[in-house]
Amino acid sequence: MKPHSEVACKPLLFALLAGSTAAASATGFRLPDQDAFATARGEAFVATADNSSAIYYNPAGITQLQGQNIRGGVYALDLNTTYHSPAGGSYDNLRDLHAIPEFFYTYNPENLPLAFGLGAYSPYGLSSKWPDQSGFNTIATEGNLTYMTVNPVVAWQITPALSIGGGPTINYSDIDLRQGLSPIPGNDEFRFRGDDTALGFNLGLLWHISPQFSFGASYHSETTLGYKGHTDTRVNTAVPPVFPVPFSVRQDAQASLPFPQNAIFGLSYRPTPDWNFEFNLDWTDWSRVNSVTISQGGTALPPLALGWQSSMYYEFGATRYLGKGWHVSAGYIYNENSVPNATYEPLVFDLNRHFWSLGAGFQGEHFGFDVAYQLGYGPTRTVSGYPPNAWGQSANGRFDFLSNALMLTAGWRF
Repeated sequence: MKPHSEVACKPLLFALLAGSTAAASATGFRLPDQDAFATARGEAFVATADNSSAIYYNPAGITQLQGQNIRGGVYALDLNTTYHSPAGGSYDNLRDLHAIPEFFYTYNPENLPLAFGLGAYSPYGLSSKWPDQSGFNTIATEGNLTYMTVNPVVAWQITPALSIGGGPTINYSDIDLRQGLSPIPGNDEFRFRGDDTALGFNLGLLWHISPQFSFGASYHSETTLGYKGHTDTRVNTAVPPVFPVPFSVRQDAQASLPFPQNAIFGLSYRPTPDWNFEFNLDWTDWSRVNSVTISQGGTALPPLALGWQSSMYYEFGATRYLGKGWHVSAGYIYNENSVPNATYEPLVFDLNRHFWSLGAGFQGEHFGFDVAYQLGYGPTRTVSGYPPNAWGQSANGRFDFLSNALMLTAGWRF
């Protein structure tokens, strides 16, 4: 009976794998927060880019530094998301605390128009988990995505006012996705685990138009991860007619998932040396993620259409330099959603969101630090029109989003 059960559930498994893999990479899983000074400014940093984290934000900016610089920190995030079902129940995301580290090193040789850098950061990631009683457990219960990038860069100061830079990105990612196979909480589970590496690149340009104005642009290329691993399918108690007997099956599996290209354009305005205002347009091409390719047990399926949309971050930041190395910053971001109702995935927390941030820092002759607080708020998103699956479950309902984050970055100049 085990082979019969395996064949009976295979179409459902493919659908589940496709849905969950897609969910793990939407806007809710992009991590643009790679430095406390930049985060305090609402990530409006591409036209400023004046510390080692410029490796991520705009590699051309590292030509502004001198000697050797090390900078690293951690982004501590508390995500609070609540689902209100049409039946009247409310359920909270169970995986709310996250800590994401980053590290940057730059070296500017004397008497050369070149600068070199090495960064290690996570541009995507996080995780989420919903209770089995949510009412959509056969759509999604848990997702964990790790995505680490190592990024060597070289920047060239072409003229005193113009620099360009860039380098390869070496990306490693692993993924762990789970959901139920029937509406019975805790009775069964489908799980996919896999990992892969991929190469990409980033580019940057920084132009000091005048002492008051500077223009910055950066680009991160698309990558495609072919997650190789296996699926585990477990049914503890028979659920006729789909699962006539309990069983457990492991199969080799692969999921090919594209990660989008990203481009940022920004203008910085310094009316006096004591003030720096900046506005950025930050575009992510989620429309590239319009399909996922799945294979399991050596059988490939046609790509699954998703219909996602490109989206923007609108970022504004301001910094006041107080003298004696001290500064304070504030910022605001408006983030558009990317996933339409018909393909909404509960693991994503995808909705229009607002982020407000405040921060302070100090830069001495050698040691410097920044600390930032960020509040994220998403007005309630009502999902409707999600087609029910074979068990009659859907992601229709209301989703609320609230996040709190604290970021600390410290650095040393040699």
